[in-house]
Amino acid sequence: MKSNQYFKNAALEALRGNWGKAALATLVFFFVACLFSGPSTFSSISTADTLQDAAYSGDIAAMMSIYGKILKFSSISFIALILLFGPLSIGYDNSMRVLLEGDNAIPQNMFKIAFNNFWHKVWGYFLKYILLYLWTLLFIIPGIIKIFSYAMTNFILEENPELSASEAIHRSRMMMKGHKFDLFWLSLSFIGWFFLCCLTFGIGFIWLIPYAQTSIAAFYKELKVEYEANGGSFNES
Repeated sequence: MKSNQYFKNAALEALRGNWGKAALATLVFFFVACLFSGPSTFSSISTADTLQDAAYSGDIAAMMSIYGKILKFSSISFIALILLFGPLSIGYDNSMRVLLEGDNAIPQNMFKIAFNNFWHKVWGYFLKYILLYLWTLLFIIPGIIKIFSYAMTNFILEENPELSASEAIHRSRMMMKGHKFDLFWLSLSFIGWFFLCCLTFGIGFIWLIPYAQTSIAAFYKELKVEYEANGGSFNES
């Protein structure tokens, strides 16, 4: 596996002259994330005091009504997360992958990839989300390990549409065998930029996220070469 600096240099080279397009795609991605996670969050916050008052007064009917509202907003946000945010996250990740291949139409590619073979991507994202949730329920550490184990799924779903969602997740697991710490180390190498972006009230993330994601896409491309050199299998079964 090549060095972190190799992947970061590949990302910087691909992003040269394309930072504006990458920032625009990131802003749109952020907007969609906030659009569908915001209502549930604000609903929970706004009803917290009311729920507390109802609990103190012992008003069971009011408490059930408030819980119903929270559940309604949470359900709507979850469905929107799966139906739109999921495919769009796959589109965003792969728009950075194809940028490395010379296609710099980043915002257009994000939407084109997201809505191509749409239901396959919805199911793939949903299955990955549920599996990660279940692993995290066991303990935090297994959940974190699985995040890295399943990290290549978004790329595989797009590049290998003939694979089922479970097969794409399984292939990510096989590809990441022995490389989870490599990806963790690559992600950790951005920690200094992360803290600097916090000092900009989050504005810097508009540029950091495409830089980091393009580096991860370069990591995937190298991992794919190694996987195929091993006959497309790391003891896959």
